[in-house]
Amino acid sequence: MNRYLKYSLITIAIVTIGFAVYYFATKSDNHSSHEQQAVVYTCSMHPEIIRDKPGNCPICGMTLVKKITNNHTEENNSIENVLKPTDNFIVGNYQTTMAKDTTISNVINLPGLVAYDPNSSVNIAARISGRIEKMYVNYKYQKVTKGQKLFDLYSPELLTEQQNFIYLISNDAANTSIVEASKQKLMLYGMSGNHINSLMATKRANPVISIYSPAYGIIDATETMEVNSNTMSNASATSEILNVKEGNYIKKGETVFKLVNTDKVWGVFNVLQGYNGLLKMNQPITITTELDENNSINANINFIETQFNASDKSNRIRVYLNNAKLKLPIGLRLQGSVKTNPIKATWLQKQAFVSIGNKKIVFIKMNNGFKAKEIKTGIEMGDYIQVINGISIKDTIAKNAQYLIDSESFIKTE
Repeated sequence: MNRYLKYSLITIAIVTIGFAVYYFATKSDNHSSHEQQAVVYTCSMHPEIIRDKPGNCPICGMTLVKKITNNHTEENNSIENVLKPTDNFIVGNYQTTMAKDTTISNVINLPGLVAYDPNSSVNIAARISGRIEKMYVNYKYQKVTKGQKLFDLYSPELLTEQQNFIYLISNDAANTSIVEASKQKLMLYGMSGNHINSLMATKRANPVISIYSPAYGIIDATETMEVNSNTMSNASATSEILNVKEGNYIKKGETVFKLVNTDKVWGVFNVLQGYNGLLKMNQPITITTELDENNSINANINFIETQFNASDKSNRIRVYLNNAKLKLPIGLRLQGSVKTNPIKATWLQKQAFVSIGNKKIVFIKMNNGFKAKEIKTGIEMGDYIQVINGISIKDTIAKNAQYLIDSESFIKTE
C-alpha cells in the first residue's frame, strides 16, 4: 500500500512540473512575439501623426491606418524613430545616391548682348563758341558717312578773326609770319584750306562755318557710353530726338554729340557668381546669336571685369568683335559657350540637395529614415555641384531632397 502511494505522489509531481514548464514556455513565446511586433496607427498623408489606437488624423481628418513594425534588435525595438519630429528626421524608404570623388568638366553658357565699343567713338565738339544755325542730323542712332555735313555754326568770334585775316593780306601781306599765324588760327577754328583760299580770293568774311563728319558712324547724343543691358536692349530700334537743336548756343570745346562706330563692337556676357574663377583671358568662346542659332562665331575672351554687380550677382566679360563683316546690330542677344578645364573634387547630383535660404541641405540615411544635414557647396557643373564639406563619399543620401521636404515645417540641421 505504501508503495502504491509513493508511485502516485511521484506521478503527480512529474505531471505538475511538466504542466508548469509548458505554461511558462508558452507565455514566454507569446511575450517574445508581442515584443517583436509593435502596432501603431498613422496617417497616409501625414506620416508624422502616430497614435497607439485607431482614430482620425488631426490635420486632414482621414482615418488612421494600422502599421505594424517588426523590430529584431534592441536598437530598433521601439518606435522612437517614427516619433521623431519631422523637421529633422523623415521616416521612409526612398531612392538614394552617393557623392563622387571624380573629375568633371563642363560647358558654361553665358547670356550676352552686342554693345558699342566706346574706344572707337569720336566726339563732335565745337572748336569755337557760337549759335547753331542749321542741323542736318536730327535723331539719335542716325547713320552718317565720312564728310557728311552735320550742322552750321554762326560765330561772331570767327567773323572777327576772318576780318583780321583779310586786313593782314590786304595791308601787310609781306609780313608772312603774321599772315601765316592768322591762317593757322582760322584752321584751328575749323575752316578748311579751301575755305581760306576762297576767303583770300573774295575778301568777304562769312560768320557761318559748316561742321562735317570726320568718320563713318552713328550719331549718339549721350555724354558717356554706358555698357549695360538697359541702354543696349533697345538701342538699335529707338529713334530719339537730339538734345541739341537749331538756335542753341554752344561753348568752345563743348561736345555736341558722339559719333560711334559699329565696325568694332563688344560682346558683353554676364557671368554668375562662382563661375568667374573658371574663366581666363584669351580663353576660347563660341558665340551664337538669336538671329542665327545654327552658325557660330569663334572668338576669345579679351577682358574680365573685376567689378561685381550686386543687382544680378554677376560680373561681365568682354569679347571684341570685328563687326565690319558680321554686321551685328547693337542690342542683339548673344549666347556664349565656354568649355572649362577639368576639376577634381567631390561632386553631388543637384537634385540631392535643396537650398533653404542661406543653407543647403541633404538628407543622410540613418536607420529607418533620413536626417537633414547642412553642407557647404562650391561651383556647379552641369547636373552636379561641388561639395566642400558636410558629407563624404561614404554617406548614403536621399536622391531627391526636394521630395523629402515637409512644406508645413522648418528643417533643422545638426
